[in-house]
Amino acid sequence: MADDLSTTIAEAARLLADARDVTLLAHINPDADTLGSALAVGLALHRRGVRVRVAFGDPEVVPESLRALDTAGLLVHRSEVPPDPELLVVLDTASLQRLGPLADRVAGARGPVIVLDHHVSNTRYGTVHCVDEHAEATVLIVLKLLDEMDVELDEPLARCIYAGLVTDTGGFRNAGPAAHLTAARLLETGVDAYQVTRPLMDAHPFAYLGMLSRVLARAELDRGAAHGLGLVHAVVGLDDAQGVRSEEVESVIDVVRSTSEAEVAAVLKELRPGHWSVSLRAVGRVDVRRVAQVLGGGGHRLAAGFTFEGAPAEVVAALKGALEQVES
Repeated sequence: MADDLSTTIAEAARLLADARDVTLLAHINPDADTLGSALAVGLALHRRGVRVRVAFGDPEVVPESLRALDTAGLLVHRSEVPPDPELLVVLDTASLQRLGPLADRVAGARGPVIVLDHHVSNTRYGTVHCVDEHAEATVLIVLKLLDEMDVELDEPLARCIYAGLVTDTGGFRNAGPAAHLTAARLLETGVDAYQVTRPLMDAHPFAYLGMLSRVLARAELDRGAAHGLGLVHAVVGLDDAQGVRSEEVESVIDVVRSTSEAEVAAVLKELRPGHWSVSLRAVGRVDVRRVAQVLGGGGHRLAAGFTFEGAPAEVVAALKGALEQVES
């Protein structure tokens, strides 16, 4: 795997060295790993005089907690992404489905499509695939690429990478020794860990408390689900999400997953009437990536997700059925 990754990273670096116009795409409902990855590569190219645009398919606006990462104004609305990108880079995105309205840009690309990702479920939909499922975050693969390109790592670049690393490792709770060493390297550039982390993980508007209290009051625990290991789930409807940012909705899973009686936690998030995005987390004994794949989704062993149409009860029933199909 390491040799293959080194080869593909070298190829990606060669392609980017000759590029003059590069489009970088993050997945829908972007988090710090996908957007931090895209902005880090984009900033390095921008400084070399390359025309750069960074975009994602949905929602309409950039999550407030991530805006500070875009120090060079590289983010554009999806409508500004050309239908036939000259060179396309897709980051932290396991499948075309995760690009949403921008998925057709892959087929329309005039040149190569570089994919940088750490999901084991990546479907290899591009031309050059820099994929390492053992990496805790895609930003770690991006850092290897920047090193291959001889990019000097300074604070704005390191901030983007640190943001993705700290969030995708759950505040370094799921980070190995190499990731901690990388964090030290990033901090040595002047990154302020507290200032980067607080808006991403520890700061919410007051309205979040009301939303959270309503949602948690309706949470349910099924001790018999997941072969008796337990499932806890909560539902965030459209009405619940009124007045709060997407960041607040996404963070509900981090509270629900703290339930000690359940191996698996799920949060149903209503995107539009009857259409749900479901976040899954596991403690360690259930591979929720396999569970999500049963339902058309994907992700990692302990963190995954899928989409579903129907009533909340139908979503939960389908989830419990999938949990029974996957051995613990």
